[in-house]
Amino acid sequence: MRKWLPTAVGVNLLLGIPGVVPVWLLSYFAVNWPLAAIGWTQREPTENDGMLPWLLLGGPVVALFALLWLLANRPLRRRTALDPRLYWPVSVLMTLVPSITLMIVL
Repeated sequence: MRKWLPTAVGVNLLLGIPGVVPVWLLSYFAVNWPLAAIGWTQREPTENDGMLPWLLLGGPVVALFALLWLLANRPLRRRTALDPRLYWPVSVLMTLVPSITLMIVL
């Protein structure tokens, strides 16, 4: 049971590398629409395409990554000795590590 914990951490770190794209898409969406609407950020001045690109491109990319992440983590969760209330937040955090690192570096 213990040998699966490093595997789960490694799988989530590796999933975080392509996960940079959906995280960036979600942050770009949040900055340009809901956060700009309440006045916390300013919209990108050239962003005037509306919601259609998000429905055609952003939604499927985020949904595909979420499905891939879930399908990779469900079997690993059953094999680790961690409590589910601890496993899922740690998995999300490990997946976000490459995105957070990239934001800090840039």
